[in-house]
Amino acid sequence: MVADSYSRPDRSAPRLPVSCPSHTIQAMSTLFDQRRYLSDFDSTRTGNIVTDVLVIGSGVAGARAAIESAEQAFVTLITKDRFDESSTAYAQGGIAAAIGIGDSPDVHLADTLRVGCGLNDRASVQRLVTDGPRAIEDLQRWGAEFDLTNETLALGREGGHSLNRIVHAKGDQTGQELVRILRLRVLQSPNIRVFEHCYFIDLLTLDGTCVGASTYHSKHGHQLIWAKQTILATGGAGQLWRETTNPSITTGDGLAAAFRAGARLRDLEFMQFHPTTLYVAGAGRSLISEAVRGEGALLVDRAGHRFMVDRHPDAELAPRDIVSRAIHDHLIQTRSNCVYLDVRHIPAFAVRFPKIAAFCAEFGIDVTKDLIPVRPSAHYLVGGIETALDGSTNVPGLLSCGEVSSTGVHGANRMASNSLLEGLVFGRLAGETAGRKAAASNHATTVRRVQHKNPPSTRTSLDLPDIASSLRSLMWRNVGIVRSGDRLKETLDILNFWAHYTLDKTFDTPAGWEVLNSLTAARLITLGALERTESIGTHYRVDSPPNALSMYHVTLERNPDGTKLDRANVSPRDT
Repeated sequence: MVADSYSRPDRSAPRLPVSCPSHTIQAMSTLFDQRRYLSDFDSTRTGNIVTDVLVIGSGVAGARAAIESAEQAFVTLITKDRFDESSTAYAQGGIAAAIGIGDSPDVHLADTLRVGCGLNDRASVQRLVTDGPRAIEDLQRWGAEFDLTNETLALGREGGHSLNRIVHAKGDQTGQELVRILRLRVLQSPNIRVFEHCYFIDLLTLDGTCVGASTYHSKHGHQLIWAKQTILATGGAGQLWRETTNPSITTGDGLAAAFRAGARLRDLEFMQFHPTTLYVAGAGRSLISEAVRGEGALLVDRAGHRFMVDRHPDAELAPRDIVSRAIHDHLIQTRSNCVYLDVRHIPAFAVRFPKIAAFCAEFGIDVTKDLIPVRPSAHYLVGGIETALDGSTNVPGLLSCGEVSSTGVHGANRMASNSLLEGLVFGRLAGETAGRKAAASNHATTVRRVQHKNPPSTRTSLDLPDIASSLRSLMWRNVGIVRSGDRLKETLDILNFWAHYTLDKTFDTPAGWEVLNSLTAARLITLGALERTESIGTHYRVDSPPNALSMYHVTLERNPDGTKLDRANVSPRDT
């Protein structure tokens, strides 16, 4: 049983070639493939809003995209909750940038390719590391207050990085400082209007082109927002798993809506599990930043054994996928529920990480005397909507950036603190593209006569919280840190069964739409995980052929006859 034991793959299986030939697979058609819109709408009977650029999401990528687009066009930014409620706000570690003595973009690039197992797109990584210093300079110019040492930026160290290059704020509150300064910048722009508590339901498409979105506002109800260019920056899907560091809003909405609109998704099987989240009853799964290990924290078991020394030369600072699997294996071997972070030897820990120390104290953990109980949790979706360097997708009029996108910058495993940097760099690029295209359009945003009506369902009503809870348990058990073909097939069978009595319904509340989106995103992730039979990066199959190299991307597209899966070749890279 994958969830309860760990076994090595059969070493007698054949070795696969470095790059597999492209091929297409048609998955069995289900309601997932046939459902186009989640809600009913009629543009003559609902509110219509027009804008040049619509940005969906207020995290680091969405906010940065809106700021850049507003240089050339009028922007409407909508966010599911408050502006400051996003995964960005919970980020602790910092922003990776090659700005220290002895560091360079080339070194940052080499580290990123190595951690990404060579599945990265080199051009994307090159852009990320080259633009990194500029991104930090922009933030400082706008008033961001980063931690300093002797009047220069203090740089921390995290897993996978060969040098100290992590810019941070207030010790472990980088995300909150980033949200503060980006929100201030957004509010200062006369060309940006913000709608909070505005749920994004679906992308509107006409003749294959994205022309805006169907939304639901907590005060104004259903609205259609028409735009010349639309940027998806909806973040990840951590709430699909029982254990996650993500806030409650991360239910895979952007992935599911993009799939329904015809966008090509890529490498969704790569979910990164953060090795260290607080494991205390009633504490949720609060992140314990990787920067803690960068400052010298040790991972030990209940006997005090420092087990990572036996697993990797970099011990606690090995890439996240390796540390998470090591903890997973050790928990099974020792029949334990958690391992521990030992920070007792770190001077002034509470000064460097005030929020972590204070949160631990709320549960009676004195970091100067006690070990911190931790275990892995779902953290960051590495794959997403296939996205070019300029933010564009295969759907005209639709761009994406941040965690919901897949530029190839992370490969098979994201390196620590490259995510906030990705949001800054590629959010700016997507925003520039959208603003430029919108400004170049010589006609006003057009409201069209559109309507959609889903067939009525006569089946039973649903307990939505129970479905969401069951889904999280299923994904944690079968599509977690360690996977197998049998468990993945079982997951697809269960999801298809659930779809029979969920996707036939039309809901009028965010809770219903979230459940449908979560089921759709979970199916797509599971299809990708089943298709990639070899282990690489964050995707680990106990039934993987030995020594196999998975140098291809798995793409998925909606097709009424069944989801189309394709393997796209990736040339071997010198990492």
